[in-house]
Amino acid sequence: MSFQISALPAEPFAHLFELSDAELAACRGRRIVVDTYPGVPCRVSLRDVTIGETVVLVHYEHLPVDSPFRASHAIYVSRAERARPAPNEVPAVLRGRLLSVRAFDAAGMLTGAEVCDGVALEPVIARMLTPTNADYLHVHFAKPGCYAARIDRA
Repeated sequence: MSFQISALPAEPFAHLFELSDAELAACRGRRIVVDTYPGVPCRVSLRDVTIGETVVLVHYEHLPVDSPFRASHAIYVSRAERARPAPNEVPAVLRGRLLSVRAFDAAGMLTGAEVCDGVALEPVIARMLTPTNADYLHVHFAKPGCYAARIDRA
């Protein structure tokens, strides 16, 4: 089964880098200079941010649906360009981590969930997108629990 992994667009976060620390805090955000690698995965570039680079840690509603599964969590974003993985391409930032994969229907209801190592993601995607009631998948970094990316049929 062909699939497409999507990063978040950069535009909704660009203004955060221009805010003062106080203004950023009022938006539930923090400016952070990365001091470990790997360890800070950007949701816009779908890469681990390099040491010394500045990111914003911000609260993000990744599942803004009208269902009991509406969800949000903290995410890191950098000033980088939006990643555009090719169909069936799994970015390295997902490969090296334990992932939680969740399937949702058109009404935002959970239809399935699995945990897998990133190196074994493709069979999980195929299995979870096979039922016709699964419209899309959300991938989370399982240990911190934060949203990583969306997966759709290609």
